[in-house]
Amino acid sequence: MQGRLSVWLVKHGIIHRSLGFDYQGIETLQIKPEDWHSIAVILYVYGYNYLRSQCAYDVAPGGLLASVYHLTRIEYGVDQPEEVCIKVFSSRRNPRIPSVFWVWKSADFQERESYDMLGISYANHPRLKRILMPESWIGWPLRKDYISPDFYEIQDAH
Repeated sequence: MQGRLSVWLVKHGIIHRSLGFDYQGIETLQIKPEDWHSIAVILYVYGYNYLRSQCAYDVAPGGLLASVYHLTRIEYGVDQPEEVCIKVFSSRRNPRIPSVFWVWKSADFQERESYDMLGISYANHPRLKRILMPESWIGWPLRKDYISPDFYEIQDAH
């Protein structure tokens, strides 16, 4: 079943995939990485003026990485703002997704954290560098196939 936003996107010829609704009834859409920036601009103009959160996760060991955006339409006098969840999947081999920093400035630290923990490169992000781990850290700690450098030190000690 398609939600209100998905129907509107189809009507305007905007390519996406409906992933249904989450447990709270929030519509979830999948957008291709190469389409994400232009669709983000369209969503902003359509009224999704607030990026509530951005996060990322490793779908499966050796599989895809996902960048997730929770957007809200903040309007004066509306008690229940409209929300949507956008998922952009990328290969782990070359995880590259356009940054939406220039659409929603609040994506700044959130995309940096996703880069730092999972290695997703956000194209055109103005300061894409580690935010939690030291710059010298090797690897992406939240990937399911990550092996901590400490693991090798422990193995060598035995």
